[in-house]
Amino acid sequence: MDNFVVSARKYRPSTFKQVVGQESITSTLQSAIKNNHLAQAFLFTGPRGVGKTTCARILAKTINCLNPTPDMEPCNECESCTAFNNNASLNIYELDAASNNSVEDIRTLVEQVRIPPQSGKYKVYIIDEVHMLSTAAFNAFLKTLEEPPEYAKFILATTEKHKILPTILSRCQIFDFKRIGVEDIANHLAWVAENEGIEADKEALHVIAQKADGALRDALSTFDQIASYAGNKITYKDVIENLNILDYEYYFKVVDFILNGDTPGLLLIFNEILENGFDGQHFLTGLSEHFRQLLVVKDVETLKLLEAGPALKEKYKKQSEKCNPAFILKALDITGKFDMTYKTSNNKRLHVEMALIKLSSMQWKDKEPVVKKEVKGNVNKEVKKTVTSDNPRHKINKSPSDNIQRQNTVSVKKANGSEVKNTEKPVDTNKVNENTVTYEKNKNISQHPVKEKRQDEVERKSGFADVRAKMKEEDAKRKLGNISIKSAINKLKKKEEDNKEEEVETVNEFSQDELRRVWRKFVEGYKETSPSFSFAVGKYEPELKENFKINIKLDSPHIANDLINMTALLEFLKKELKNTKIELVPVLPEKQERKNVPTDRERFNELLLKYPGLQELKEKLNLELDI
Repeated sequence: MDNFVVSARKYRPSTFKQVVGQESITSTLQSAIKNNHLAQAFLFTGPRGVGKTTCARILAKTINCLNPTPDMEPCNECESCTAFNNNASLNIYELDAASNNSVEDIRTLVEQVRIPPQSGKYKVYIIDEVHMLSTAAFNAFLKTLEEPPEYAKFILATTEKHKILPTILSRCQIFDFKRIGVEDIANHLAWVAENEGIEADKEALHVIAQKADGALRDALSTFDQIASYAGNKITYKDVIENLNILDYEYYFKVVDFILNGDTPGLLLIFNEILENGFDGQHFLTGLSEHFRQLLVVKDVETLKLLEAGPALKEKYKKQSEKCNPAFILKALDITGKFDMTYKTSNNKRLHVEMALIKLSSMQWKDKEPVVKKEVKGNVNKEVKKTVTSDNPRHKINKSPSDNIQRQNTVSVKKANGSEVKNTEKPVDTNKVNENTVTYEKNKNISQHPVKEKRQDEVERKSGFADVRAKMKEEDAKRKLGNISIKSAINKLKKKEEDNKEEEVETVNEFSQDELRRVWRKFVEGYKETSPSFSFAVGKYEPELKENFKINIKLDSPHIANDLINMTALLEFLKKELKNTKIELVPVLPEKQERKNVPTDRERFNELLLKYPGLQELKEKLNLELDI
């Protein structure tokens, strides 16, 4: 049985041209080699699996190639290239900083740098995962990195640039590798599948590329996994089953149910998704992504942001035509909010179901006005029948104003918003006014005509009718007149002055024990209102001084400046102790002077005074203070 070589190693690029998705970096390196502008140190940084170490190896191989091509590619035929391809090159060294991160390892490397190359032009040192070096190792490497021999080149590679010392960064040319696009990964996978004799669907390769998240190495590893599972033919179904990916067809169905307002269908399809073993949050995230794709397809300019195959793009385009942008934005807002609160929910299933119900309810709102119109029409017909009915019960004890209101209602309200022609006879406005006044006058007394006549006579004789009219006039003015802010403020000031005049000074003698008892009462009762203030004032006992001054010992000036709570305490003491002359005097602790801590240099100077021989020892051992 032959040894299997994974695709990530088997199809590892050996020239700059074969590197996928990093054209700007490869062209810059080729130009630097051609113009002989190579720096002494390079730093390749970026996500995993995007070609950092691969480019470092190609660069090392190219600058040592004896017969490079005009495009500055290695020839793969000379002695140096052959030795490199057979992993036998004496001029290219690879160091894994994750396992060789000590000062001793860097010192060994520095010793090797002093030896010039026996064959070839350069000695190249590739240090992978350089951020794993210790601080001491970095410092030991600084001088060599800044001023190496002409024949020495250093290529550092890392995924975490922020962990590298700034002094190292300033000595390197930095190249930031980007994530590889989905289309580039899918095309490279198609090329690998063709070389391996495997038939693969474009949609399947696109799903693998999306799952890789910009890392070509991850995509090739996943491709090998799917090929082991499916054999010589890879389909979309094989990929989603093997990688446990929710089929995009589910999302298309879900959106169709939402557009139709079909809540039962939504709940049933979500139940099917759960039975297939998918997580609720995974479904919400995928649904948000689906709505994002529908929004992207809306504009021709943003269509390039859709990372999908041609057939899938067409499906997105068709469904997006059914959705308006406002609906998609609202749906994105709902799914985003429910996704953020998913982890805090106790009932995960109900949480997602509520999101689906809320999405489908957006279509219910569009249907509600039709129902309302029908209801309004029925109600108006009933009102019209009631008004025009000949039933005598509708005419007994009804005032003219009621009839006027009913007529107006009939003439205005209708389901379609148009006016209803009034079938009643015209109403005399003068009679209406007279009837209205009579009704207003008699609404609070009996309807008996004899009693009404007596009431009018009493009012006329006593002169109360004129008074009543004046009162109505003033009420009308009060209701219709403009509100004066100035008059309102003056009234409030007058009220405060009246309250101050009403206050009576009380001076009641009380003891320290009584003060302590009332103080405890306030502390216990004020815990619910302000626990921090209650704890601060309850920590120490109050001290009664002359002229009813009470000293309060406080730890912080912030408590003393808390006017609201301090006022509440003062008013409570005045009320409970029946003494309005009580004053609170906060007592704050004295500021302590901070002691200056001597620096390492100052400590060393003190030791020199005691032991003068330290200076001679420092110079002999070539030691420096790490300050």
